[in-house]
Amino acid sequence: MRSTANHAGNQRGCARAARFYTPDMVSTPKTARAAEVRAALDELGDPVAATFAARYFKTGPGQYGEGDLFIGVRVPVVRKIVRRFRGMPLDEIDALLDDAEHEHRLAGVLLLVAAYRGSPAEVVDRYLAAVRRGRVNNWDLVDASSEFILGPWLLERDRSLLRELAASDSLWERRVAVLATFEFIRHGDASSTLELAEMLLGDREDLMHKAVGWMLREAGKRVSPEVLLGFLDAHAAAMPRTMLSYATEHLDAEVRARYRAMR
Repeated sequence: MRSTANHAGNQRGCARAARFYTPDMVSTPKTARAAEVRAALDELGDPVAATFAARYFKTGPGQYGEGDLFIGVRVPVVRKIVRRFRGMPLDEIDALLDDAEHEHRLAGVLLLVAAYRGSPAEVVDRYLAAVRRGRVNNWDLVDASSEFILGPWLLERDRSLLRELAASDSLWERRVAVLATFEFIRHGDASSTLELAEMLLGDREDLMHKAVGWMLREAGKRVSPEVLLGFLDAHAAAMPRTMLSYATEHLDAEVRARYRAMR
């Protein structure tokens, strides 16, 4: 497995030369290597975009993305490159997930999502291992993966794993738990969303307030308004303001104002 130390000396926002990739090196997905994905991404790196991304994803001291490195490749471009490598061996995907560069890890989680249908149990195991070793460590990485991997896996299974993740000290593990429930909401089931939302009322992280409020809002839209209103009746007074704001965003103005006045 490739160590993150290989990239530890890179300056944030500095694109590197594509040392590994030339047009005659294209492999079939089943034989593709992480080095080819890295090179294809690095070739398109933009230092200006990297600097912007580093600010946007809060990489400064004490911020949630502290120390993350960007090469400056936008998400639609990463997705386009990933499409060329779907079916890549899971060991090679693991190597991408252990990279220091954010876009490499994004490619890794997207490749895991693409691999889920063919090898769901192994993908779930590898995904959880990556989450627990801190490689799915920004909100976009969580939001691009959890609902598409853990969501379908747990839809008809025991969901105690989500309670375990929601109780973690790791912000990203807690967000993984909440975002997984989006898949349940799409199937008309808001029970896990409500359970985790109640657990996380006292969470101190703004990113969790946003995530929980977002899922509550979706439960109200996609399952039933009564699901959301019942939760608000019981908990609006204790909800962090951001969580309450997100949850009530699509309610009628008068109803929204009534709940927000409970804070």
